[in-house]
Amino acid sequence: MSPAEPNRIPAEADQVLILTNPKAGSGPAHYRLERFLAALTRWRLKGYLVADPTEIGPRADELHRAGRLRAVVSAGGDGTAAETINRIAAGIPIALFPLGTENLLARYLDMPRQPEEVAEIIAVGTTIQHDAGNASGRLFAIMIGCGFDAEVVRRVHLERDGHITRLRYLKPIWDSIRSYEYPQMRISYELASPNGNGSVDGGNWTAIDARFAFVVNVPRFALGLRFVPEAQADDGQLDLCTFSGGSLFHGLWYLGNVLLHKHQQLSDCTVRPVRRLRIESDRPVPYELDGDASGFLPLDVHIEPNRLTLIVPPSRVRA
Repeated sequence: MSPAEPNRIPAEADQVLILTNPKAGSGPAHYRLERFLAALTRWRLKGYLVADPTEIGPRADELHRAGRLRAVVSAGGDGTAAETINRIAAGIPIALFPLGTENLLARYLDMPRQPEEVAEIIAVGTTIQHDAGNASGRLFAIMIGCGFDAEVVRRVHLERDGHITRLRYLKPIWDSIRSYEYPQMRISYELASPNGNGSVDGGNWTAIDARFAFVVNVPRFALGLRFVPEAQADDGQLDLCTFSGGSLFHGLWYLGNVLLHKHQQLSDCTVRPVRRLRIESDRPVPYELDGDASGFLPLDVHIEPNRLTLIVPPSRVRA
């Protein structure tokens, strides 16, 4: 698939809806939101904070039909971005204002953290199309993790009582190391076409077993890990990365090889471009979408090419 061409938002679209994370409170994040609203005003744009996720979709639809909606802004981390893309209709421009602990999608899109810079990018209004994955009806922009990493995320969210910092992961990691049993997963996948248009290559399904599984749309993961460094979010396909060993030793071995960018050379690592797949297990195996605990297998996944309209810096388009 050739890179998506940028588009421009019409100048008369001057309304900006901002979905915020209520846990931002009255601290630094709240102060940055105030600066952001002031910066939008200087660009003759009108910003409106929306704290209830159920309101963002209907309000965005109404303004979009009237030709007045410039952007829906996800003001938070990757969790807020995931909530935004799942509540906004296709074709509505989305911008990211990174305020969270993890901002993987924002970093991939080269979105700055300074409110004034984000406001300027929205005012310029350069948009591109990006793919989204669909995991049993829920969209994701970055990736899926199944197995040990998802168990850690699940434990973090069970104990969550406010803003999550990286230190909050230490106990869940330790608890998961002590108790996780690395159940086997069965993964059936349909290869994406080698021509890069996301079409099925012959319609044949392949089945493999794994103890760790990742489905990648954007080549970014926490801690800077890159399971499929060559992945692109506008190529009409997802990328599957699996590991078949099932123990803490195997997990540490795989982690070291991923850090060294050597994991794809391992005989028990499989990387494939896929259009759709099914992941299941006879035992409970958790999965996470874009860093949020989302349930237990089974999971049916497929690609939705060009599903997302994202506002990006002009420099990102040139890159």
